[in-house]
Amino acid sequence: MKKQRLKRSIILLTLVILGSFGHVMPTMAKGAFTLSPMDQKIVLIPGETYRGSISISNPAGLNDNFNYLVTIGSYSVKAGQDSKDDYGAVDFATTSNMNAIMDWIRIDNPKGEIVPNGRATVSFSIEVPEDAPAGGQYASLAVQEDPETVEDNGSTTIQEIMQMSHIIYAEVAGETVKKGAITENNIPSFLLNNTLMATSMVRNDGNVHANAEYILQVWPLGSEEEICTNEEKPSTNLIMPKTTKYHEEGCRLPLVGIFRAKQTVKIFGEISIVEKTVIVCPIWLLFVIIFAIAAIIIYIVAKARKRKINKETV
Repeated sequence: MKKQRLKRSIILLTLVILGSFGHVMPTMAKGAFTLSPMDQKIVLIPGETYRGSISISNPAGLNDNFNYLVTIGSYSVKAGQDSKDDYGAVDFATTSNMNAIMDWIRIDNPKGEIVPNGRATVSFSIEVPEDAPAGGQYASLAVQEDPETVEDNGSTTIQEIMQMSHIIYAEVAGETVKKGAITENNIPSFLLNNTLMATSMVRNDGNVHANAEYILQVWPLGSEEEICTNEEKPSTNLIMPKTTKYHEEGCRLPLVGIFRAKQTVKIFGEISIVEKTVIVCPIWLLFVIIFAIAAIIIYIVAKARKRKINKETV
């Protein structure tokens, strides 16, 4: 009997402690949705209106209706200063003349309700001014659960609201500036493991976004049979205006060997090609080689000393 009372007391105490921490324990919002597509690249004509749409789906994980809210926001990325860690930070707060499109967008149905396993199409229009400047314009359509419909259960718990953004990459037609530079294109010559990682740095000096293209090809030395290649389906990166993008292109090689590698990088018609002989030598093999060389040197020195001693004795 005493044991049962003690067990009940422990359970009650545990519940009280957990309840006391309720104000710092986050709870997930009921709305869990999918957004399609995640982005779109469009061309806008000054004086004309573009019409588009996005699709929001309610997978009904909790069998609840989902009330959505769509708002308009800016979009930009960190400019980058020729460093692999200095590019790519997304910014949905800062605005510039490349976010003027935010004022051109009108959402037809920014609010709505989606039944379980249902889907809603949110339509929007972009009214491009006659004097819209040529070049890139960028914005985001942020989708989240409508805060006004989130139930207030009276607790002080922190409620997390899921949010996803649809990115609009727009190019306003006109006299756009499309130029860039490939500031780095490098392939390592010696590897201690069998992972080849070619690197490159591409800068967009224009006023509109562009795709940079990367092709990596590797052959055994003296052979034309490729070990790996993405020539038929090159890797691409979207480079924003006035920014620099660092990129790594990888290839898994045999554990030991000598190979010929070639990387081709393209942007705005600029092409950079680098070819190098790559030696793959794992560290254990390197130690074996060093030990063998040291042993040979010691042997040669010992033989030379022995000959010298023999000559002196004679």
